[in-house]
Amino acid sequence: MVGPRVGRPIFAPDGKTMHLGSKYMERTETGWSEVKSLGPMFDREDWGIMHLSASTKGTYVFDDYKSNDVIRISTLKDGKRQAPKKMGPVINTGKWTAHPFIAPDESYLIWDSEKDSGYGDSDLYISFRQQDGSWGVAINMGDKINTSSGESGGYVTPDGKYFFFNKADGDGDIFWVDARVIENLRPQ
Repeated sequence: MVGPRVGRPIFAPDGKTMHLGSKYMERTETGWSEVKSLGPMFDREDWGIMHLSASTKGTYVFDDYKSNDVIRISTLKDGKRQAPKKMGPVINTGKWTAHPFIAPDESYLIWDSEKDSGYGDSDLYISFRQQDGSWGVAINMGDKINTSSGESGGYVTPDGKYFFFNKADGDGDIFWVDARVIENLRPQ
């Protein structure tokens, strides 16, 4: 057992940090450290962070269920953590947005959302980073991933080979596919 659940666990790209919402644990020689806070910038009563994903550059992307289910981003600038900002309407559109995953190299962002144009309750979407640093249009990940059930919590394994996601098919099963599905969606 790692400890009490304080958020949806997701590993940083180096495998040495496990993010648990606004908390984290570090890998030690004997297992995992005690649960630590990311600090007052993230440990706020008015925010509800379920899922926080980190890039190799230290960028954090996380959901906030207490603020109308939005996704926020916090970067590092000159080694200093920047205040989190709500991402724009390319990402935060739909009835709600949640469970973001940022690629280790920050080339794409995956999240789930409920939109009228989707396949079902919630679908997985992807946005690719543009040359100017902005995020491209939200692309529904298609019928090989999304169904009339709700899909959520998508993430790519640290080796970049597999894409895992949850399917609300009554059993809450976890599915996986070859991560090439992401490159097949990348605009040419």
